[in-house]
Amino acid sequence: QVQLVESGGGLVQPGGSLRLSCVASGTPFSIYAMGWYRQAPGKQREWVARISAGGSTNYADSVKGRFTISRDNAKKVLDLQMSSLKPEDTAVYYCNTAYSGSFPWGQGTQVTVSS
Repeated sequence: QVQLVESGGGLVQPGGSLRLSCVASGTPFSIYAMGWYRQAPGKQREWVARISAGGSTNYADSVKGRFTISRDNAKKVLDLQMSSLKPEDTAVYYCNTAYSGSFPWGQGTQVTVSS
């Protein structure tokens, strides 16, 4: 059974940085394009960044230049380095397959950007 476990969230001041991690189990992780998503209170879940099986990356316009997605296929880990954080980045962050979110969603990790 596929399981995704996100971690690394927390409270950070505007302009600060955080690094999120997602560990996958029960799946051949390396063959999938993977993505990070987020859901702010009262809003729908939105796509943030994705990385192909080969390592190509794409970002939502709202985070381009501030966030960096990476993956370690041997460890089945997906990371999201976030910098220059803004209050509007506050949300629960999730990882899943890119484009379709095919796996069961994990619990997510809360990121709060506030002074």
